[in-house]
Amino acid sequence: MKVALSSLLVDDQAKALKFYTEVLGFVKHVDIPIGEFRWLTVVSPEGSPDFQLVLEPNAHPAAKVYQKALFDDGIPATAFQSSDIHKEYEKLAQRGVVFRGKPTQQGPVTLVVFEDTCGNLIQLFQT
Repeated sequence: MKVALSSLLVDDQAKALKFYTEVLGFVKHVDIPIGEFRWLTVVSPEGSPDFQLVLEPNAHPAAKVYQKALFDDGIPATAFQSSDIHKEYEKLAQRGVVFRGKPTQQGPVTLVVFEDTCGNLIQLFQT
């Protein structure tokens, strides 16, 4: 058994696709219209092509409440790993990404949190 998909709630799939591909550098993998929404996944060019991030619409009322609560409480919805967090931080900051601080070492891990423009906080970390 392996993890193949992980869903990330987003408030706007088109905006999310633009951010995750044009700003973060992910690659669109699957894009299938399903009624008013899409089955939309992206993959990391640095990661396994077998692992897809689903840009899941937060259309369900409970999903909106959950997403907002995490954001308001400063809890990242997911985490991405970087091999050079300082270089990644500088590159993304130049692209307009809003960070909630600077990379900070906490024990053996360096991390920073940023906003994805779609209602989520994302943690970036380096071990």
